[in-house]
Amino acid sequence: MDSIANVLSYATIVKVVSSLVVLTVVFVSRTLLARAVSRRVSNRELRRRWLASIRNSLFILLVLALISIWADTIQTFAVSILAFAVALVIATKELLMCVLGSIVRVVGDSYSVGDRVEIGGHRGDVIDHNLLTTTLLEVGPEAPAQQHSGRVITLPNSVLLTGPVTKEASSLPYLIHTFVVPSRVDGQWQERRRLLLEAAVLECSPFLEQVRHHWKNLADMHDLTETSPAPHVAARLADADRIEFVLRIPAPVGRQAELQEAIVGRFLEALDPLESTPPRA
Repeated sequence: MDSIANVLSYATIVKVVSSLVVLTVVFVSRTLLARAVSRRVSNRELRRRWLASIRNSLFILLVLALISIWADTIQTFAVSILAFAVALVIATKELLMCVLGSIVRVVGDSYSVGDRVEIGGHRGDVIDHNLLTTTLLEVGPEAPAQQHSGRVITLPNSVLLTGPVTKEASSLPYLIHTFVVPSRVDGQWQERRRLLLEAAVLECSPFLEQVRHHWKNLADMHDLTETSPAPHVAARLADADRIEFVLRIPAPVGRQAELQEAIVGRFLEALDPLESTPPRA
C-alpha cells in the first residue's frame, strides 16, 4: 500500500511540476510576443488584432497541454461524476417523474383548481396541486354520480406521464352521457329497447332543441362534422341469455346522474305491463 501511495504521489508531483512549467512557458511566450508586436507593428488596429490572436492561441495551447497532462485524472473524475449522476437519477426517479408530470400539466393546460377530472381511474374536483402532487375531492364512486364521497385523494403527478387525463368541460352547458341497461334475450327484447328509447326521449325533450343548437355551434366553431345529439340505444350481446342496451343521451352538465335515474324509473314503469304480458307463441 505504501509503494502504491508513493507512486501516486510521485505521479501527482510530476503533473503539478509539468503544469507549472507549461504555465510559465505560456506566460513568458505571451509577454515576449506582445512586446515584439508592440515594437514592430505601428498600426493600432492591426496591433490589437495580433495581440488578440496571440492571446487566444496561447490560451488554447495551454488548455490542450493541461488536458494532456491531467487526462487520466480527468477521466477518473468524469467517471465518478457520471456514476454519481446515474445513482442520483435512479434514487430520485419518482420525484423527477412528478416534476415532469407537473410540467406536462402546465404546458398542456390539463386542469386547474376547481376542474372536475378523472386521473388514473380516480374522479373528483381538483382542490390543490403543486410541483409533486395533485389533490382531488372524490366524486362518486359510481361513474355517473355527481356527489362528493367525502374522501380526499392525493395523486403523484407522475401519473400524468403514464395515462390520460379526462376533464369534464364544466364551461360547456351540455355533454353526452352513456350508461348500460341489461335485459334478457327473449322475444320481447326489441320492445324493451323501444320503451327505453321512448323514456329517454321524454326525459330529454325539454332541452333537446337547445342541445341541437349547441351541437351545431360547436361543429361550426371547430369545423367538425355535425352529429345528432338525440338519444340513441344500441344493443350488444353480453352472453348467450343476456343483452345490454347502451343508451347515449345528451345531459346538462351536473345532471347526468339525475337524468339517468329518471330515465331508468320511467323505463321500469313502462316495463311492468310488458313483463306481466305472456310472450306470444
